[in-house]
Amino acid sequence: MTSPLPQQIIESQRQDWNRVAGGWEKWDRFFDEQMAFLNHRLVADARLRSGMRVLDLGSGTGYPALLAAQTVGSAGSVVGIDLAEQMLEAARRKTAALGLSNMTFRTGDVTNLPFEAASFDAVTTRFCLMFLPEIPKAVAEIARVLKPNTWVSAAVWSAPEKNPYLKIPIDVIRQFIELPPPDPTAPGIFRLAKPGELAGMLQQTGFFDITEQEFHGDVRFTAGDEYFSSLMDIAAPIQNLWAKLVPVQQTEARQRIIDTAEQYKKGASIALPIAVRMVAARKPG
Repeated sequence: MTSPLPQQIIESQRQDWNRVAGGWEKWDRFFDEQMAFLNHRLVADARLRSGMRVLDLGSGTGYPALLAAQTVGSAGSVVGIDLAEQMLEAARRKTAALGLSNMTFRTGDVTNLPFEAASFDAVTTRFCLMFLPEIPKAVAEIARVLKPNTWVSAAVWSAPEKNPYLKIPIDVIRQFIELPPPDPTAPGIFRLAKPGELAGMLQQTGFFDITEQEFHGDVRFTAGDEYFSSLMDIAAPIQNLWAKLVPVQQTEARQRIIDTAEQYKKGASIALPIAVRMVAARKPG
């Protein structure tokens, strides 16, 4: 079978993320609260401060771009870029509700950034790079648009076994249908899970002062069915696998996912572990 071309992958992902934009907006407050620690870590690792011009890659519905805009203040500005226009429409509504005048969003491919060289003081990106068909090309673009002696901070998912939050539905779906083993070089949720992989790409592109940490946390739900509902609303890659099941399989798989999630009960909540690889690097001065 011929592998899809990068542009075909990008177009498919554009359709996927536009499809789940309504779900992301529906669950916005929930995930803003649950994932706030990641947004603050990215803002800190990028060394953001008042007056900076910041680029956020794969902004979706505004993470961590909106926090970045609040951090740099009225003297600074943030540009968020994403493939999915419908995701960005949700981000624009949030921007208006927050009264932020220093935040703009535009559609685009992060492997071909529509900006001049050395035009940003920092770059942030959360759960974007692993879905790209040409990650080294994106890293080169990050280096191109950053000013000298400035920082990029990135968050990507770590290994599947450390992320029950994401692994549970995949494991259950695999109980019903045969799924091919993941191609470690193909775009996907865990594409950059291997320690040192993204850091190595940054180093090869000339970045230095590189740091990497596997950052642990959890996502908390009131019940297993709340977890299942959120997944089916926002997780485009898992939705694509779910669609391979016939209705009777989906009914059984739904219950198995809920039952498995309930095993992570902690007090009044279900606390599903996550592990995120946080990588930061500085462009030479």
